[in-house]
Amino acid sequence: MKLSASLGLISDLRAAVRVAALPTLQAIFYSPSLVLRPALLSRTFMAAVWAAFSGPTDEGARPAKLTLIPQATGAVLDIGAGHGHSIDYFNRAVVTAYIVLEPNELMHDAIRVRANGGLFPFFSTPLPNLFTAAGYNEENGTLLILRGCGAEDTSMILAQLAGANLRVNTMLSIMTLCSIPDPQENISRLVREVLEPGGRLLFYEHVLSPRADVAWWQRFWTPLWRLAFDGCCLDRPTHLWIDAMEDKDKGGESVSMWSERELWGKEGEPEEHLFWHRVGKFVKHSD
Repeated sequence: MKLSASLGLISDLRAAVRVAALPTLQAIFYSPSLVLRPALLSRTFMAAVWAAFSGPTDEGARPAKLTLIPQATGAVLDIGAGHGHSIDYFNRAVVTAYIVLEPNELMHDAIRVRANGGLFPFFSTPLPNLFTAAGYNEENGTLLILRGCGAEDTSMILAQLAGANLRVNTMLSIMTLCSIPDPQENISRLVREVLEPGGRLLFYEHVLSPRADVAWWQRFWTPLWRLAFDGCCLDRPTHLWIDAMEDKDKGGESVSMWSERELWGKEGEPEEHLFWHRVGKFVKHSD
């Protein structure tokens, strides 16, 4: 791997510090106890980073998102929703409810604004009848922002879904599974217990590269990167974990979790890339 590519993250870290250091220091000034709460401090830093870079990040992922997210149907659970950019790609005619799993509560206000039809981006190549004002809101039950839980809190998720009389038909993850705790266990539990039989898991994730030299640098940078970016890991083979996921049939035998699976890459992405992406559409078995 070329040295310039392996050290590219340094400029990303500098940019993040440049935009997020002052807001984070201001938050500490007003609430000094933040220094004793590293998880909340990390989320404060990440919220400032995402306020600056969520738009450009969405722009860079747009071609992949345009092929993936419009396949969402029914009630959609957005794991790690960020600022809710996924809404912009929904087919409103078939996505009936938007369920937000975003543990960073500092992002919830931005999600509400977007879900209610604000902050719509400009599409240089508009798709007729696909992108319309979202109109998801809590008052009519089409928007549910899950409270006080992350991807690992399955029982809390199920309780809040039941309270809203919602069941998850599509599970969506856009560059989120890189940061959830105990990823193999929690991804599997989410799919097994929360996603309806026959439901879809749609994901766009940066994952561990198959190239040994790139993977070495991903592992090298991950301890620092996860500290700065709220647990984000560069070295998770998330796509392989999902593909290998198993369930039990009615007789107690192990079977594949999936009745259908599609996995592809990000078009035009070079192999020497620390953020190597995989895009997937997996359909949960209905037996």
